[in-house]
Amino acid sequence: MSNVKNIVKNICINAKKASNNQLAIDIRNKILLDVSRSIKLHSQEIIEANNLDLEYAHKNNLGSAKIDRLTLNSARIDAIANSLIEISNLEDPLGKILYETKRDNGLHIKRVSTPIGVILAIFESRPNVAIDIAALCFKSGNAVILRSGSDCMNSAKTLIKIFKQSLEKFSLDQNMVSIISDSHRDYVKYLLKMDDFIDVVVPRGGKSLIKAVMKSSKIPVFKHLEGNCHTYIHEDADIEKSRKISVNAKLRRVGICGATESLIIDKKIAKNILPLLAHDFYVNGCEMRGDKHSIKIDSRIKLAKKSDYYTEYLDKIISIKIVENIDQAILHINNFSSSHTESIISENMEAVNKFFSKINSAIVMHNASTQFADGGEFGLGAEVGISTGKLHARGPVGLEQLTTYKYLVDANCALRK
Repeated sequence: MSNVKNIVKNICINAKKASNNQLAIDIRNKILLDVSRSIKLHSQEIIEANNLDLEYAHKNNLGSAKIDRLTLNSARIDAIANSLIEISNLEDPLGKILYETKRDNGLHIKRVSTPIGVILAIFESRPNVAIDIAALCFKSGNAVILRSGSDCMNSAKTLIKIFKQSLEKFSLDQNMVSIISDSHRDYVKYLLKMDDFIDVVVPRGGKSLIKAVMKSSKIPVFKHLEGNCHTYIHEDADIEKSRKISVNAKLRRVGICGATESLIIDKKIAKNILPLLAHDFYVNGCEMRGDKHSIKIDSRIKLAKKSDYYTEYLDKIISIKIVENIDQAILHINNFSSSHTESIISENMEAVNKFFSKINSAIVMHNASTQFADGGEFGLGAEVGISTGKLHARGPVGLEQLTTYKYLVDANCALRK
């Protein structure tokens, strides 16, 4: 136990020291491009490590959605490498003048963006997250400590080893990017007590992980709760758009946090659209659980429990609710949503504007699949997560959200009266 505590403290001390290295933007970008090239060159090594994780997943009977998130193949490895190129092309988030004024008291004041410091990221199931977070933290001038779940440990360690090799190649401090290579829970226990060294925790996993982190630590948290996302079909929706968007939002990849879990339909359009959607979901093997009104329209729909409307299924299951109007839809979504992503399908801009105004979630969309809830798709290169909280960072957490600021005050012998 004491040995684990000492290991964790040393990692944190080294990360804190590394976070004080302010690298020029051209150096940061060169590193990211070098890591991108190395990932492509070592794709076979990454796949072999990932196969070990997949063996573990099958032995432990992990669900199909988790296995999908866990799996790396050539296309996904190329996507990881390409995301590093995208991040390298993004504007430097540091040193930006966010506010500037000259005061009558003789002060010239600037508010300038700076790194946060040391980021702790705890994640499960998705090995690509290791590189996404490492790259964004590095580009934004932060040091990062990564703690992978046991389910993707081999893949994550291999990816971060490649990142650290690039740092070494350029004679830079490898402690800018660290990974805990032991899955024992005591490591997380002690990491969450290192508030003297760690500035922010980013938990990427299920609700139980986020709750455990918030309960166990005094360190600020970028909360990423469940992705209980909704697609709402308004009475003035286009039928064909509604079918295409709803099916994509639910079924493109059921295991991601941006997948639609609940479908809300206006009563006036329900009889026209729901049988078509029920067919689309049924032939794709998606179970439907709905209220009594939806069951009357299509018998393939099973009766939903109240708990279904709170559930992030991450599976081929969707809940369905028929509402009288947009006001009921907004009330239902705000009551049951996890504040992640909601989408309205409608050709009525007055209704769209009302939905945009009244929905409380971090991401609100119009005529778009909720599966676009992703930092890469938003032009951020990648994301460390999607924050459902309301302070500092909200929605996809990219480069700008990984910075804070300080005030620079210049004067010529300014004396306060």
